Amino acid sequence: MWNFPLFPEQASTTARQVDLIFLVELGVVVFFSVLICALIVFFAIRYRRGAKVNRDNPPIHSTAVEIIWVGIPLVITLGIFVVGTAIFFDIYAPPGDASRIYVVGKQWMWKLKHPEGKREINELHVPVGRPVELWMTSEDVIHSFYVPAFRIKQDVLPGRYTSIWFKPTKPGKYHLFCAEYCGTNHSRMGGWIYVMDPAEYEKWLTDGTQTDGTMAMQGKDLFVKHHCAGCHGVESTVKAPKLEGVYGSRVPITEGNEIQPHFVVADDRYIRSSILLPKSQVVAGYAPVMPSYQGQIGEDDLLTIIEYIKSLGSKGTRETRR
Repeated sequence: MWNFPLFPEQASTTARQVDLIFLVELGVVVFFSVLICALIVFFAIRYRRGAKVNRDNPPIHSTAVEIIWVGIPLVITLGIFVVGTAIFFDIYAPPGDASRIYVVGKQWMWKLKHPEGKREINELHVPVGRPVELWMTSEDVIHSFYVPAFRIKQDVLPGRYTSIWFKPTKPGKYHLFCAEYCGTNHSRMGGWIYVMDPAEYEKWLTDGTQTDGTMAMQGKDLFVKHHCAGCHGVESTVKAPKLEGVYGSRVPITEGNEIQPHFVVADDRYIRSSILLPKSQVVAGYAPVMPSYQGQIGEDDLLTIIEYIKSLGSKGTRETRR
């Protein structure tokens, strides 16, 4: 009857950090609220009309009081800021061994894909005790990927990649929500996160129900289907940038009327832009002749093609991909 939790269950390493700073802020607010209310009541009674108190020479200025009421809140807020900033950077900087899972938001569902080729809708299976990075984008409007038990929430934006990571600490089934109003059926855009023992997760991941191969293999099929191999393939005679080893490398490009090239890192965002808006960033030494695939390749397939290009060789690290 009295089982009414004030907080969602803590099911990730991030949850404890977020709850700690929240409780500290709540404690500060409660302390000063009680203190101020108590002083108001005390002075209202002590100096009420008719009370026999000395009202001669009331103080109108106190440097000490001003220093205290400025100094103490300043120290407290700076302390909260430092701790909050550290937690913020920790949430958005995944460890090097984090497994990446791709997420596409769409009215009104979540589409998720594992590099091994597994696909899910409104469900995500992950192993306990392992860090997981979510690499996300939207097909239509702004969504927000929110898991209360993990204390993570990240806006999912059309035309951009955003990311967040978590490390689940206990097996179980946890609610997934969209926390950004995204249209008529926004309230129904939810699902579940299933945290499994590592052995059960590996069994689920390779249970044979997925027959399309890994994301890289699927990306290769899309690469050929959209005739990308005709120019960028190993045996192509067309003068176009080769993609072997390009991922994570520094690429010389020109933009607009630039004459001198400058270098950018060939990460996920760069490759996406090169496919959809190829004339916006032209590799130095090549003519801007590649056609745009905007409106022809969906976000889901773009992520799959990028995974294939990554499989051709990478010179970068996780830090350069962010």
